[in-house]
Amino acid sequence: MSITLTSEQEKLVQNLLSTRHYQKSEDVIQAALNLLEEYGVQYEQWVNETRKKVEVGLQELERGEGIELDVVMEQLKTKVQNAREQTL
Repeated sequence: MSITLTSEQEKLVQNLLSTRHYQKSEDVIQAALNLLEEYGVQYEQWVNETRKKVEVGLQELERGEGIELDVVMEQLKTKVQNAREQTL
């Protein structure tokens, strides 16, 4: 397989090679592919965990364990206000 890089991509590869963390351009590309694969795995895990949490939440709502929207909104407003005060 042959890959053509843009000039910006080539500069990035050259910059990474100059740090001496990589010995050849193939090493840089392999590292990038490894990170991309890892990102994909982590994203899939996040999606699966989020689906489970949504399912738990829906089951709680069906059992009448939900919190009224105005209560949630007040809690969020309080958290935002507290966060603002801490940054000042």
